[in-house]
Amino acid sequence: MLEALVVLAVFVGALTRATFGFGEAVVSMPLLALLPVSLHTSASLIGLAGLTVALLSVASRSGEVDRHAFLRLCVGTVLGIPWGIALLLLVPQPVTSTVLGCSLVLYAAWSLRPATLAAVPSRALAPGWAYPTGLLAGALGSAYNFNGVPVVVFGTLRRWPPARFRGTLQAHFLFSGVLVVGGQALGGAWTPDLPLLFALSLPGLALATWLGHRLHARIPAHRFERYVFLLVLVLGLVLTLRGATSLVAA
Repeated sequence: MLEALVVLAVFVGALTRATFGFGEAVVSMPLLALLPVSLHTSASLIGLAGLTVALLSVASRSGEVDRHAFLRLCVGTVLGIPWGIALLLLVPQPVTSTVLGCSLVLYAAWSLRPATLAAVPSRALAPGWAYPTGLLAGALGSAYNFNGVPVVVFGTLRRWPPARFRGTLQAHFLFSGVLVVGGQALGGAWTPDLPLLFALSLPGLALATWLGHRLHARIPAHRFERYVFLLVLVLGLVLTLRGATSLVAA
C-alpha cells in the first residue's frame, strides 16, 4: 500500500511537470511528507523523477528551446551551486520557503490582473537576466530542490509562447537535474529503499509524460499563460504554508 501511494504522489507531480513544464517538486513533496518516507528518500526520488521526465520530454522533442537563454541559464546554474550550499548552511529552509512562497503569491496575483496581462509588452525582460536567474536557480536547487521557480518567473516575464516555455524549461531541468541527482548520490542522500521506489515509479512516469504532452496540446495558447500564473499562485501558497507551519512548529 505504501509503495502504491508513493507511486501515485510521484505520478501527480510528473503529470504537472509534463503538462506545464514545472511544478513536480512542490506538488509531490507535500504528498510524500504525508507518508512514512524519509526526507532524503523523498528528495532523491523527486530528483530522479524530474530528471526522467525531462529526459523523456527532451528526447521526444516536445517543445521549442530558446538556445541562447538555455546556455545563459546553465552558466548561471553552475555558478549558483556553491551559493546554494552556503544558503543551506546559513538560512533555515522554512524561512526560505516562506519568503519564496509569499513572493510567488504576490507575483502571480499581480500577473493575473487583466490590466497587467494586457499591459506587459512582449519580451519585457532583457535576455541578459538569464544569468542571474540561472544563478538563483542553481542556489535554490542545490539547497532545497527549488531550481524551477526562478526559471518559471523568467519565462513568464520573457513572454515565451507555450511551446518555447515548456521546451526551454525541460531542457534546463535536464541539465540541472543531472547536477542535482549527481550531488545527491555523491553526498550520500540515496537510501536503500530508493531504487525499488524509483523502479516502481517508472511506468507511471512514462504514462505521466505521455499524458502531459496530450494535455498540453489541448490547452489553448491564449489561456496557457493564465494557467501558468494560476499554478504559480498555488505553488506559492503551498510553499508559504509549508514554511509557516515549520516555523510555528519550531
